[in-house]
Parts: sequence; structure tokens; C-alpha cells
Amino acid sequence: MDKAREALLAKKAEVEAELAALSAPAEDTGGISFGKRVGDGTSIAVERITQVAAHDGLQEVLADVNRALVKLDEGTYGVCDSCGEAIVKGRLEVRPWSTRCVNCS
Repeated sequence: MDKAREALLAKKAEVEAELAALSAPAEDTGGISFGKRVGDGTSIAVERITQVAAHDGLQEVLADVNRALVKLDEGTYGVCDSCGEAIVKGRLEVRPWSTRCVNCS
């Protein structure tokens, strides 16, 4: 379980760093306005929408990592939160923050 904890803590640090980078203040956009023509303003809007979606996805991963760490402490790591069956070892090796089996995911 020490290997799982190390992997989870590494993933947590990685996700938190990515979230911090996404949450950093935007660069000065100068006098860019959003008008009828496609241009810099539209590109910035699309980029921001993409960043928000990435941020939401990272928040979900972080929640799963934190839940997996709690499960380690509780002694329930590797047990599906939904059905109570064991999560296959291969899934946990690839995605240590899995809290549900493949069928319940």
C-alpha cells in the first residue's frame, strides 16, 4: 500500500500544480474586444472555455485522489465505492485513484 500512497501523493501534487497554473491570473489582453468578427477576442474566449473544462476535470481527479487516500487510511482501498466488489489490480496499477470498479464507472 505504500506504493499506492506514493503514487496518489505524486498525482495529487501534479494535479494541484496544474490547477494552480490554470488559476493564475490571465495575461493582460490589452484592448481586445469581442465583436462580430472572429479574431483575438474569440480565440481568447475559446481558450478560456477550454481552461474551465480542464479545471473542472482536474477537480474531479483531485477529489478521486483524495477519496482514494481516505480509503487507504480506512483500509478500504481497492474496494468499489458503488458495489463493494474488489477493484481489479490492473485498474489500480494504471489509475491508483480509482474508487469504483470498471462496471460501476
